[in-house]
Amino acid sequence: MPAPAPTVSPVTSPVTETTHTQTTPPEAAGRPRSPEFRLAVDALRGLRQDLFHGAFAYRPTPRMAVDGPLTRRLPGRAREYASWTPHVLVAAAGMVALLANAVSFPEGRATQLGGGLLALAPVLLTLVRPVGAFWLSLAATAVTSAASDAWDDWPWVPGSFLAHLVVLTVVAIRTRPRTAAWMWLLTTFYGVWSVVVFGAGHYDDDVAPMVILSALVLLAVTVRHTRREARQEVTAQQTVTEHERSRRTLLEERTTIARELHDVVAHHMSVVAIQAEAAPYRVENPPPELEKAFATIRENAVAALTELRRVLGVVRAEDYEAPDAPQPALADLDGLLANVREAGLRVEKAVTGAVRELPQGVELSAYRIVQEALSNSLRHAPGASARVEIGYVLGGLGLRVVNGPPPAPLLVKASPGAGHGITGMRERVSMLNGEMTAAATAEGGYEVTVFLPVPAATAAGGMA
Repeated sequence: MPAPAPTVSPVTSPVTETTHTQTTPPEAAGRPRSPEFRLAVDALRGLRQDLFHGAFAYRPTPRMAVDGPLTRRLPGRAREYASWTPHVLVAAAGMVALLANAVSFPEGRATQLGGGLLALAPVLLTLVRPVGAFWLSLAATAVTSAASDAWDDWPWVPGSFLAHLVVLTVVAIRTRPRTAAWMWLLTTFYGVWSVVVFGAGHYDDDVAPMVILSALVLLAVTVRHTRREARQEVTAQQTVTEHERSRRTLLEERTTIARELHDVVAHHMSVVAIQAEAAPYRVENPPPELEKAFATIRENAVAALTELRRVLGVVRAEDYEAPDAPQPALADLDGLLANVREAGLRVEKAVTGAVRELPQGVELSAYRIVQEALSNSLRHAPGASARVEIGYVLGGLGLRVVNGPPPAPLLVKASPGAGHGITGMRERVSMLNGEMTAAATAEGGYEVTVFLPVPAATAAGGMA
């Protein structure tokens, strides 16, 4: 019997998975850097930004402003020429460097002219590409020292020494102090490197003068930059302060207008509330609809007064000053009294002394004081009688507003007030250096007495 054929089971090849092991511990990757490391990184980033990024960008030198104390006196054409002064000075310094550098080269016009241009080109380039002029000056310095007859003057021959110093000065003026510091460090590094590489037999002792002179020049330029920035900050701060002062003055004027508007609106709303409250009692057997309508009018008037005082509560806390705009005067009191009489307050007016025109501030304050006193009488003593006395005396103006007790205190509910009436009157009197008393009378009423001083000269001017 044949042996059974062996069964072949399918062979599955295992899938090999490649895994990557992390050799750097997580805590090492997120390890905080030391302050020194961050300082070095920031310094290198600043070096790249100041001297490498956009090093040859086109930045032409602007013309000089001619609004100074000297240039302002020049005629028109001369002032236009004077605006090119910085460009002329740089070109003149470049010509001096050209002549000084040309004599360091061997005899021959072409050679000396080429050597002179090596000093002139970086100086002139500072007018359009300041940072690029610095790099060109370093390169021209090395070429000049290698090609000139003064091999022992490495790394700076007299012409390149002057040219590089001018380049450092002009570029420092046109850039910020950090860029000037980087240029000084690279210049120092170049000088020290030249000494180390070429030895004492191939250089003159001009590294120390370059380092010291350039440091002094750059320090002076940095101080100039600092003073100019400080002056600009002071000017900007003064501009902001002036703007804030103007804005504060505007807000004060608006506050005064708002307070005056509050006095007027509050008075009229009080009259509306009192009229609405007293109207049903003037009609015999009024219908319920009429009583309800007047009650609604009074509630709305009282609500409007409450909201008005709430909105102007902060405004009321500020000091008051009379506005310059025309305002009511004592001549308008008759209209005020007529309005009050229509509201149910029996009021009389008595005037003593020689009536004359007073300063606007006195007239306005007197009108507002009488208005506020009568408004208080309407609120707290509805239905009472009042008397307004105005006395023109030699030294000023006297006011007296007195009201009696209400005839039926339980009949009409007094309109609520915010308590600013007496305070407002005292503010007006204090503004004019006057005197004021406000107190209840023995009969149960209230009396307000005010004296507003008016100098004789001021009164005479007001009459005129």
